[in-house]
Amino acid sequence: LLSSAHIPLSGRNPMLQEVLGIRPHVLVLNKMDLADPRRQPVSTKAGLAGGPLGTMVRHHECLCLRRAAVPALLCVSLQIVPLVAQLVGESPRYHRAETTEYSILVIGVPNVGKSSLINSLRRLHLRKGKATAVGGEPGVTKAVLTRIQVCEKPLMYLVDTPGVLPPKLGDVETGMKLALCGAIRDHLVGEDIMADYLLYTLNKQQQFRYVQRYGLAEACDDIEAVLKHVALAQGWTQKVKVLTGTGNVNVTTLNYSAAAYEFLRDFRAGRLGKVTLD
Repeated sequence: LLSSAHIPLSGRNPMLQEVLGIRPHVLVLNKMDLADPRRQPVSTKAGLAGGPLGTMVRHHECLCLRRAAVPALLCVSLQIVPLVAQLVGESPRYHRAETTEYSILVIGVPNVGKSSLINSLRRLHLRKGKATAVGGEPGVTKAVLTRIQVCEKPLMYLVDTPGVLPPKLGDVETGMKLALCGAIRDHLVGEDIMADYLLYTLNKQQQFRYVQRYGLAEACDDIEAVLKHVALAQGWTQKVKVLTGTGNVNVTTLNYSAAAYEFLRDFRAGRLGKVTLD
């Protein structure tokens, strides 16, 4: 079960948690280097929670992947295969086969790095190239794929799956958090609305790195003023036709849509600071 460290609670589909039940499973929190270290206990507790926060599950372990720290990433990645083998072996329901062969589903909400994790494990253990397509937006994996071998000893296959969201989100704020992390396509929510919520979250958590990055005099809660500085800094303009009494006139205005997209992209790349939305 893969989740983003930005949203350790909102990024977990409750329906998947119900399906897992007592089945052995490992929760992997991806992109820990982009999460706020001051709120790391939230992520850790989320990893140990099977249902409500703080409910311990016997067949459940949590690992944290850091994108930037390569030695730490290798260390954690090396733990995944033996940890899975241990969890399956300790469960009396799942180690009755004569041959030791593991088929593991990799599941989670869209765009949390499921395919990237499979490719990383394959490179690490088999020294082979990627076997499943990856992308920076949700919906790259559209169907359950064939088994992909990632290790020989023990023989282990991973199955890449499409990201799954619940049919109905619990509240609007959960949907906004998922959208900010790329689990929902930007245009379905609106880049300007997402940027406004992101600014609110940054100010609420006193994450003011955007002030220096975009050349603002001070922290601001007006998204239009922030996007104006972004557009001016990047030189993004667009020509708009304005109907006047003498005909159409082309007027050059700032491209706020492009500025909102840049604001979101800076957040996702960690250029606005380390932020945990939950």
